[in-house]
Amino acid sequence: MARRLRSGYTTGACAAAAAKAAVLALATGECAERVEIPFPDASRVVFDLCRCSLVNGEDGGGGAPPVAAHWSPLPGERDRVRAPLALASVVKDAGDDPDVTNGAEIVATARRLAAGEVPDARSVFLGEDEKTILRAGAGVGMVTKPGLAVAVGEPAINPVPRRMIAAAVAEARAATAESGGLLIIVSVPAGEELAAKTLNRRLGIVGGLSILGTTGIVRPVSAEAWIATIDASMSVAREAGLSEVVLATGRTSERAVQEFLPLPEDACAMMGDYLEFSLKAAARHGFARIHLAAMWAKVVKAAMGIPQTHVRHGALEAEEAVRFLTDLGVEGGVTKNLAGVNTAREIYERLTALGRADIIAAVCQAARRYAETTSGLPVTVYLVDAHGKVVAHV
Repeated sequence: MARRLRSGYTTGACAAAAAKAAVLALATGECAERVEIPFPDASRVVFDLCRCSLVNGEDGGGGAPPVAAHWSPLPGERDRVRAPLALASVVKDAGDDPDVTNGAEIVATARRLAAGEVPDARSVFLGEDEKTILRAGAGVGMVTKPGLAVAVGEPAINPVPRRMIAAAVAEARAATAESGGLLIIVSVPAGEELAAKTLNRRLGIVGGLSILGTTGIVRPVSAEAWIATIDASMSVAREAGLSEVVLATGRTSERAVQEFLPLPEDACAMMGDYLEFSLKAAARHGFARIHLAAMWAKVVKAAMGIPQTHVRHGALEAEEAVRFLTDLGVEGGVTKNLAGVNTAREIYERLTALGRADIIAAVCQAARRYAETTSGLPVTVYLVDAHGKVVAHV
């Protein structure tokens, strides 16, 4: 019996827990080992802290305060490190989801605002009361392109994580006498390195990760992160004035089409296996044309009308694919030659050896018909080979 996959927590939830712990430490002068925070669904979750430290006045323990690396002061602000500072962190546990930020340390630093202090270049007010400023610290990106959930020039901390941080800080205020202005700095020590493994740069998020999450919970192997990225990519493309979108199942297919078409990088939306969702999203975002790029197995699945092309939603059985070719009108002599094939790739290799580019093109045309029917838009399908070259387009 397969083991049930374990859920985890979003980066935003971890940031909220760290922020609450930092404010509690700042207000009480004591560091907790764990904190409990509210979630958007009104549930509550307890987080263990990775670390918590407090620096009072000028006493930095004989050297630089341990929070200095995460405080991220702006020019002219360095003297404020002499004010009381508190730091707390949570190590993200994404459960069994293959999340790039799983195991990352999410850090929050808190200090009291100076008289008249307002948000700086990396900060925004957290909530409408303007008593708390939220800053993107080291490893947290800034938004530089329109079309995302937060405005250009703001920290890449999405609306739900902001609300979770605000609610957690409000609880810390309520539990203590802390009622004045606060600066909360969220940082991720490995953020810039981890961001290089994401699509953040393309989305216009520079300098680190985005702090994400819509529920606070990471469902293992969930569609949430992919779907959010697809939608964000399309929003950025439309805000850039683009009317055509490239939907690719992977980086190899995407690069192949980028070499083939004179379209900017912003036109690309990495759809992964979310075929039906991406096709409908392209229509919803108002694109005029779709360029669909994939390798053979994914093109065959699209031709067969399979809306979600990941193997976990059903491996492509070679015999089923051969029957589909028969339905396309492929003559018996060819399908007989395909008897006993084990994979879609083997089907492609045998068709290529037979010189049957016409059958390969017919499969691509069937994929195009499915894509056009699903999206209601004109579609061009690009078949990409294992060497990263476009070998057919219809």
